[in-house]
Amino acid sequence: MSIVIINFRGTDDTLECVARVNEVDWPAEQLEIIVVENGSGDGSEARLRAELGNQANVRIVVSAENLGFTGGSNLGAREATGEFVAFLNNDAKPDPAWIREGIAGFAPSPRVAAVASKVLDWDGKAIDFVGSGLTWFGMGYKEHVTEIDDGRYDTPRDLLFGTGSALFVRRHVFLEVGGFDEGLFMFYDDVDLGWRLNLLGFTVRFAPTSVVYHKHHGSMRSFGEYREMYLLERNALHLLYKNLSDENLGTFLPAALALLGRRAVAKSGLDSTQFDLRKFTGSADEFEPTTAVSKDTVAGLFALDQFVADLPRLQEERARIQARRVKTDKDVFRLFGDAAMPLFENGYFLEGFQAIERAFDVERPLQRTRVIVITGDALGDKMAGPGMRAWKIAEALSEHNDVRLLTWNVAARKSDRFEVARVPLQHERAMKAHEEWADVIFFQGYALHHFTTLQRSNKIMVVDLYDPMHLEQLEQARDNGDVGWRNQVESTTNVINAQLERGDFFLCASERQRLFWIGQLAAVGRVNPDNYLADDNLNKLIAIAPFGMDSTPPKHERKAIRGVVPGIGDDDKVVIWGGGIYNWFDTPTLVRAVAKVAKKHDNIRLFFMGVAHPNPDVPEMAIVAETRRLSAELGLTGKHIFFNEQWVALDDRQNYLMEADAGVSTHYAHIETTFSFRTRILDYMWANLPIVTTNGDSFGDLVAAEGMGVAVPERDVDKLAAALERMLYNDRAIAAARAAVSRVREQFTWEKALAPLVEFCKDPAVAADRADEAAHTAVTGLVPRRQSPISARHDRELRFHQIANSRHGIRRDVMLATHYLRESGVSGLRTKVSNRLRTMRESKYGR
Repeated sequence: MSIVIINFRGTDDTLECVARVNEVDWPAEQLEIIVVENGSGDGSEARLRAELGNQANVRIVVSAENLGFTGGSNLGAREATGEFVAFLNNDAKPDPAWIREGIAGFAPSPRVAAVASKVLDWDGKAIDFVGSGLTWFGMGYKEHVTEIDDGRYDTPRDLLFGTGSALFVRRHVFLEVGGFDEGLFMFYDDVDLGWRLNLLGFTVRFAPTSVVYHKHHGSMRSFGEYREMYLLERNALHLLYKNLSDENLGTFLPAALALLGRRAVAKSGLDSTQFDLRKFTGSADEFEPTTAVSKDTVAGLFALDQFVADLPRLQEERARIQARRVKTDKDVFRLFGDAAMPLFENGYFLEGFQAIERAFDVERPLQRTRVIVITGDALGDKMAGPGMRAWKIAEALSEHNDVRLLTWNVAARKSDRFEVARVPLQHERAMKAHEEWADVIFFQGYALHHFTTLQRSNKIMVVDLYDPMHLEQLEQARDNGDVGWRNQVESTTNVINAQLERGDFFLCASERQRLFWIGQLAAVGRVNPDNYLADDNLNKLIAIAPFGMDSTPPKHERKAIRGVVPGIGDDDKVVIWGGGIYNWFDTPTLVRAVAKVAKKHDNIRLFFMGVAHPNPDVPEMAIVAETRRLSAELGLTGKHIFFNEQWVALDDRQNYLMEADAGVSTHYAHIETTFSFRTRILDYMWANLPIVTTNGDSFGDLVAAEGMGVAVPERDVDKLAAALERMLYNDRAIAAARAAVSRVREQFTWEKALAPLVEFCKDPAVAADRADEAAHTAVTGLVPRRQSPISARHDRELRFHQIANSRHGIRRDVMLATHYLRESGVSGLRTKVSNRLRTMRESKYGR
């Protein structure tokens, strides 16, 4: 760690700052302090050498001239030897944990290039820096300045920039991007660095537990406010010209130039119409060649002229930045904060500010598509597949869009990249506020069914179909009795059909699923000439966006199974079952296969990673009890088979996965299997585990085709036992499977999986066959009811169920008679009446 401190005629402050740095909780042998004597010309060098020359970890670097904060900092960074460099104002004092907590801020990703400390006043009470913002006219600002620090802003998050008074950087990245722009000299140099880093795909991270106390701007007091204003005005134009894309430079730069003129006049208090010929008076002072003008006003004019003088250099810098950028302006605009903050309270100025914003339409480029992502799953430390998928979708979309993640379940997890909120069922007013805010509505599960607000909305809707819920109900609801089973499957199918009728864009998990869903879309009338003309492959209507995995490999951080779970030791062979146990899984065959292997290999251990689902709305299914009973009956529980009763936290699951030797998933061969997409297999791939699974589904076929493990027929105990033995005890087969998993898993990262959705939301559009419907709604405010053959039939069925569920009595009988007459005619009504009378007689006489 190298600390760079700039000294310019502030030796007392510098000496105190060095003393404070030496008190920081950081190994002395890993701490280098570089004091840049920045051309003070007042004897500072001699004093610094006398006071600090005998300190082994202090180096004094001398510049013959004042290079400004930018040049002095760059000089110090070039001389530094540390992996990390921290820039610290000489009128600041660090908290003892400053370095340790600052370095921790780099941990989330190697793309974190800079970490910004929290900066408070000298007494540690008022805020000097907890967040950054940038206006559309190029002037940076610090959020919540002078507010009392009460902990409200103590969440780590991404920033546009960190304050140069206390900023950590990766030294190699800092030098690679050119360091601070020395043409700025001082002011907005930290803004410019952060903006460039973000454009180049890096991240600036706020570390609220890395704290510094600052006297604030002591270095400018002796120079006069107008010199500061000159630098601020000039540097703001520099930032805009260098960093904005071609598309947006033509909007923001002329507007900023116009605003500079209005601000300069407003600061003087002069009347800019005084040279208007209509105000000519002919008096003697009309012919005076000079007039008194505030230096602040002249500073603005001089700043503009120097911006013009600097254009040749700026053109070269702009070309370098634009050639290397990997992020769009909109990607970075999300970090600007309140870009329309005027930063100057003056009535005349504000009048011009509003006129310029309207005339140049500066708000238009700043606007990002607003997306709400809706799930019914719990969002917290423990999340099942739907919740995890919704979270990853919100993360992926937040880079280019403003995102809100909503659930009617638990919302106990927060993000600094998007909003997370709970909207309870039946709270239509709360959902309405989100619906009005959004441009695009993405949902999964029963969201459209539960909220009338969504049913009435004409916003663009993306429907997540990766989970064929109605096929799941064929297994999940079969224990509900014949009537309950049929009703559950039917009602879920109706929910799905309503989504298919309404959606503008659909996502599914595999090519097999896509063909299935195209068939169901055709059944509800969505495979039609309009959508076919828009895209004869229907890619604009439905795309494949499977479940994904993190592109960053997992790291083992703690022991979770071996030596922790009684009965599982370091030398045992652990097979892990990731996720819940549901009725469509064939765990009895797995239990019997483990029993068979255990006769030959006593150290086999099967670990069920989670039994209790994190969503309280998901009941424990019958297969759980059956699995427990069989395991106990065979004498395996606690010896070869282990049940983890609680769901494993999302951010802790890698510790379990990485202690396993293989991952397993077994299921029955039925229609749910055919179109399923087992997300737990992705966790196995993420942890580079050999995989044992049943064939017949997407992943079973993939495992077999790519050699990532063994896929076996359903219910085959012998072949399953042989597969487990091969993936646990055959070193050559294990190595081959791991190599195949390592190769294939690159195809399933979240970035690749969600690319179609991210691309759609960059330019979202109403489905071609809904264009007229959407236009009608926009004009009238009414959502016309699409009447496909299925929806018309569904209306009739709904009327019947309303009748059937009403109270007994004459009114109900009349309603039933009317329904049967309409649907079946007189003969149908006669049959129903005869059946009813027979049922009444049998009931009366007990037959």
